[in-house]
Amino acid sequence: MVAKKTTKKIRISVKSFDHRLLDEAVKKIVMLAKDSGAIVVWPVPLPTKIQKVTVNRSTFVNKDAREQFEVRRHRRIIDILEPTSKTTELLQNVSLPSGIGVEIKA
Repeated sequence: MVAKKTTKKIRISVKSFDHRLLDEAVKKIVMLAKDSGAIVVWPVPLPTKIQKVTVNRSTFVNKDAREQFEVRRHRRIIDILEPTSKTTELLQNVSLPSGIGVEIKA
């Protein structure tokens, strides 16, 4: 009977509206994981979701006068292979700036 090698993996999904804040947060997470002795697969950039909204400038007249706005959602995925207990502890206590959404899946 052959024993299967079980490797743990942590997948971190990071989201933000500002790509500069997102890159800083990702660098911070990667540095913490590398310092704890885990193997880190560098962040994979996912496609940016763009949501566009068109509104009228006035309420009754000038139907042709419109404004367009857009919201861009940037995302990155980080895989941490062979995490240690120190890695999970550091990731739970990491302080990131506001405007950054983080999901951690084990």
